[in-house]
Amino acid sequence: MTDSKTSQITTLTFIGMTCALVASVRNIPDVAATGWTMLFYMLVAVLFYAFPISLISGEFAGMFPQKGGPELWVSNSLGRKWGFVVSWLLWVQMFPGMVMVASALAPLLGNMIDNVPLGLNSKFTLIVILVVYWIITLLNLKFDMAKIGGKIGVWLGLYIPLAIMLLLGIFSWIKVGIQPHATLGHFSWAKLIPDAETAKSFVYFAPIMFIFTGIEMSSVYITRLKNPVKTYTKGIFAALIFLFFVNTLNALVVANVVPKGQMELNNIAQSISIYCQILGLPHIIVNIFSLLVFVGVAVQLSAWASGPAKTVTASARKGAYPPKFNFWKTNQFDVSKSVILTQSTIISIFALFYLLIPGVNQAFLMLVNSTTVIYCIVYVIMGIAILKLRKAKPELARPFRIGKKGGKGDLGAWIVVLVLFAAIGCSVGLTMQAGTLINFFAVTVISLILFIAPLCIDKIRKPSWEQEVQQKLNQE
Repeated sequence: MTDSKTSQITTLTFIGMTCALVASVRNIPDVAATGWTMLFYMLVAVLFYAFPISLISGEFAGMFPQKGGPELWVSNSLGRKWGFVVSWLLWVQMFPGMVMVASALAPLLGNMIDNVPLGLNSKFTLIVILVVYWIITLLNLKFDMAKIGGKIGVWLGLYIPLAIMLLLGIFSWIKVGIQPHATLGHFSWAKLIPDAETAKSFVYFAPIMFIFTGIEMSSVYITRLKNPVKTYTKGIFAALIFLFFVNTLNALVVANVVPKGQMELNNIAQSISIYCQILGLPHIIVNIFSLLVFVGVAVQLSAWASGPAKTVTASARKGAYPPKFNFWKTNQFDVSKSVILTQSTIISIFALFYLLIPGVNQAFLMLVNSTTVIYCIVYVIMGIAILKLRKAKPELARPFRIGKKGGKGDLGAWIVVLVLFAAIGCSVGLTMQAGTLINFFAVTVISLILFIAPLCIDKIRKPSWEQEVQQKLNQE
């Protein structure tokens, strides 16, 4: 399965890689806003969403260990057209997704200069997103930002903030106990399951599912595991348990200090400020924390800006886009100027949500819901693809397989796919129903347009596009 023992990945390393792919500090307020019901939502997200996606991805990655990920997997099952659709969706989910992540920058800047209300102002949020993202765009055209900032971004934007939040939160809990008027409130068994009284928390269901999007990418390491079936299953489950506890513990301590109804979804430093007041710590800790996370998030945004863009370039070189778009053409850092500028322009348009939608929280939820729905469409296509491949090519070697081979071997795959579809349907449906009418309309329109667009592009696709691109590449 591997060329040498040195290329193998241990179970512990694999767990760490998986956690690094999906762990994020920006999701903590979403989870915390649901109070004690977070335990239910997180369990559902882990067991019925993240775990099925991991199993489906594991089988795909074992069959097709080459580079390409979901696009390659779906192309080999449903054909080139649907592979292109998946590639497109994984690119365009960045448009609302990057704005959602970048929206954390304004409150962090407000905390850095001791002007929290400014950081929560919609117009200021829009300005910060536009300025920072266009600086990032220009830097990506001049430098290899993914190489420069990858590790720095992970430490400043993830590991250090998570550790600080959890430690300060635990010490605050020890000092003041459970706060009755906070988002969390006193515990009761009834609060664990959503009911008519807590139905408003459904609006956070899809955003909580979003925490685990991208977990399929850890499956690319499956051929480097010593015992793929045993190690992958054990490693994924261990990573999911760790992510469950990291997110839930942080969300519990945040919910215990933020007053009910006052959770600021894009203000990561809100809880840090309250912790410092409770513990009598100097306010400069909030300033330093905000500065570190600001730099970390900006660097992570910079690294992400060029990643999906390379997928678009690869598709363009296969003739998926008109050659005149120049998506196929790259600079010395293997980055397409045309793709980067196109995505930055569209992301700027999405940033206008903060100008058009009243309230930062509502705009934030629209963006995260749009991103989640687009990603869920990819997972639905993957689910259909894995079932078709079972029937069309049963002879393919599957180093990792869902269910047993032979007899009713496909039953396990059907169960996993149907569980995933049910989780997606329930989470998205309940989130849309609990949200506002404008949220439902905006998310539906955005998702439909971005889903239909690649089908339209594929319909007008000409065989000459690939030939023309290859000629231009040969001339360079």
